[in-house]
Amino acid sequence: MNRRATSLLLTASLLIGTASAVHAALPEEATLYKNPQCGCCDEYARQLEERGVSVTIVDDEDMGKIKQEAGLPYGLGSCHTILMGGYAIEGHVPFEAVERLFQELPEIDGIGLAGMPIGTPGMPGPKRDDWNVYQFTDQEPSLFMTL
Repeated sequence: MNRRATSLLLTASLLIGTASAVHAALPEEATLYKNPQCGCCDEYARQLEERGVSVTIVDDEDMGKIKQEAGLPYGLGSCHTILMGGYAIEGHVPFEAVERLFQELPEIDGIGLAGMPIGTPGMPGPKRDDWNVYQFTDQEPSLFMTL
């Protein structure tokens, strides 16, 4: 094998290993609470499953109660709440932020993205603006990251 082929093989191995490590950081299971008519929530669950997470979808729940128990700050909700790996993930949080959460494992209640921004996982259309993903503990938000 020549030097170039060896170099390409080594680079490909490293990239595959890095991608596996990112996915390995996500928990194996999640529960997604949503309104039964919400199709974008189902799409988010499907994309999460593509990342190796088994998602249980729960319809017809008292979403206000779920969000309150999760410690979600008032006014920063979205259409679904996910409980996963000891954290709450509110709304259509981009997977880059979810992966960072499980790589860093900060001492917080969870992360969220308010509303239903176009272009986020599960929401159709191209990205239009920056997304401010917040972190929260005891219903107090602060910035987690901007994407």
